[in-house]
Amino acid sequence: MVQASMAEDSRVNPAVVNPAAVEPGAVTVAVLDPVDPPVETKVVLVLSRREISVMRDGQRFGPWPVAIGDPRTPTPTGVYQVQNMQVNPKYQSTKTGKVNATIGVKSPLGDRWIGFLQNGPNQFGIHGTPWPHWVNVRGAVSNGCVRMLHAHVRQLYDMVDVGTPVEIRR
Repeated sequence: MVQASMAEDSRVNPAVVNPAAVEPGAVTVAVLDPVDPPVETKVVLVLSRREISVMRDGQRFGPWPVAIGDPRTPTPTGVYQVQNMQVNPKYQSTKTGKVNATIGVKSPLGDRWIGFLQNGPNQFGIHGTPWPHWVNVRGAVSNGCVRMLHAHVRQLYDMVDVGTPVEIRR
């Protein structure tokens, strides 16, 4: 009820309501301290420049270089949302279904995964890579995912949440 939710919400001013002083059947109103408004955040990937940034309340973080999808398996364009995030993801082959047990920076996905578009059993995502050369030359080499250097994808990962928009432009 209201009292239980007040106790769990750290924004409630405890001086406003003393639960012991509330009479049975009385209506209790919780007064919340002001909170900061939500931060407007989105990921912006520009394929032609092969760079990714985070826009947060009008401020740009990055840009960071990326490797993108091969022309036969391009990175999709459009506006999506972060669907899931994982530290130390395991790579599963899109062709064979075999799971690569390697995790961490030596994994084909690096140590961070930010999934943004489900495509049948497969998902497009932004992730690290054990092959930094392809990011440094901004190659078009993946199966559609966006590869980043480990330090950069960790920064991006820490700035987004599930539900954050991901805008991918040509």
